[in-house]
Amino acid sequence: MNLRPYLTRVVIYGALGFAAILLLTSLVVIGWTSPRFSPEVGFAPADLTMIPAPTHTPNVTAVPTNDPSITPTPDLTAINVGGYVQISGTEGEGLRIRLAPGLNGETVFRGEEAEVFVVKDGPQSADGYTWWYLVAPYDETRAGWAAADFLAVIPSP
Repeated sequence: MNLRPYLTRVVIYGALGFAAILLLTSLVVIGWTSPRFSPEVGFAPADLTMIPAPTHTPNVTAVPTNDPSITPTPDLTAINVGGYVQISGTEGEGLRIRLAPGLNGETVFRGEEAEVFVVKDGPQSADGYTWWYLVAPYDETRAGWAAADFLAVIPSP
């Protein structure tokens, strides 16, 4: 079959033009009009809810009793190993929690005002302060030595 009479310049240029129009239409409809999705890269802030610690309990004096069925009231006037304390008196600046007792000890982290800790060790005296080893009850890695002047005894939860 001889196709030569059908393949004229007009037919060839017309077919190429029609193909170009289809290609251009496809690019406009599919490629150039669809939105470009770029991944969000960067810092995504986290929502953090700070739960305030219990407030400082005023000094309480224990009343002696002879009834053995009543458990004695814990002493909330002195820091004791196993007791709970919160940071206070830093005027919002926080308290440096140190690797070792003393002002020359490396700062491990800064405890926030009213943050609660469990007393695990102490007391030790250094640089004119009494130091206690504290551990955060919610995170065992937040632990170190703190000066007693900035700690207030609170009742255990």
